[in-house]
Amino acid sequence: MNESLIKKDGLIIAGPCSAESEEQLVTTAKSLAKTGMVDVLRAGIWKPRTNPGGFEGVGLKGLSWLSTAKKETGLPVGTEVATSRHVEDALHYDVDVLWIGARTSVNPFSVQNIADALKGTDSTVLIKNPVNPDLKLWIGAVERIRNAGITNIGLIHRGFSSYGNKEYRNAPIWQIPIEMMRIFPDLPMICDPSHIAGKRDTLHSVSQKSLDLHYNGLIIESHYKPEEALTDKEQQVSPDQLSNLLNQLVWKKESINLPEYQQKIESLREQINQFDDELIHLLQSRMMVAENIGELKKINNVTVLQSNRWNEILEKMLSKTRNTKLSEDFVKSMMELLHVESIRIQNDISNR
Repeated sequence: MNESLIKKDGLIIAGPCSAESEEQLVTTAKSLAKTGMVDVLRAGIWKPRTNPGGFEGVGLKGLSWLSTAKKETGLPVGTEVATSRHVEDALHYDVDVLWIGARTSVNPFSVQNIADALKGTDSTVLIKNPVNPDLKLWIGAVERIRNAGITNIGLIHRGFSSYGNKEYRNAPIWQIPIEMMRIFPDLPMICDPSHIAGKRDTLHSVSQKSLDLHYNGLIIESHYKPEEALTDKEQQVSPDQLSNLLNQLVWKKESINLPEYQQKIESLREQINQFDDELIHLLQSRMMVAENIGELKKINNVTVLQSNRWNEILEKMLSKTRNTKLSEDFVKSMMELLHVESIRIQNDISNR
């Protein structure tokens, strides 16, 4: 696997969640290859399950099935690795792409174990976001793999576990992968709509959202008989369904060179720049008032936090939001950040 393939815009990685039998894997692979739309065949060989007793993958023999599928279709193949032994076995069978799963990338010890096993190889490694919404852990995983001398690295956004979340299997929390793209502009970002959505009927909307954000590709679970899959059957699609899904997606450009577009976009961006400058000045003025409030509270021995006042401010701002195009979630998040900073400033004054 060369670097140019994983950095290709429109990269499609597809295949069953789990390799269940040689027939299932090879049949699925052939059907995917016939679509002419798949760049890499994926299949889980080792499956970390939440609870013991579930299907945890076929193990080592599945690698020989991947090898057979590769020979019969010509597709590069990829699988998840969670230990140094997995890395060694996968490379022995010439697996082209290795990815580090969300349950592994959350643990620096596990990532380092894999990084040590990768030293001296020219492997292609994709790193899924940690299961928890922790940007620093994801950054750390990238750095550990880079420190092992691996240069062919990509990122996979598969969403984050969140208590009480009902809309998605794993909440996308788009701002985290967006920040990763800012920090690592040279690394391709691939969306895993299967694990974000958790069900077939929302795969399209999640996939399109990622493409609108200029992701480089998709990794989607596909099984020749998804209703009979041993793992994650609700989110898998047949090769034909995958083909239909991909044909419905709109792959957008990062930019175009039309003079009229460039003129209009630059004008609008200049307006944004002006508003941003004004925002900074307004925020500075607001925090200066917070300092004055902090001084007054300190002189009069009044507590920094006053919940009733905070509730009053928040309700007032949310009521104003209802007459605008701003979302309540956005305004609430913004006000919470302002409140935290105001409390910090007043605490600093109180502790002088």
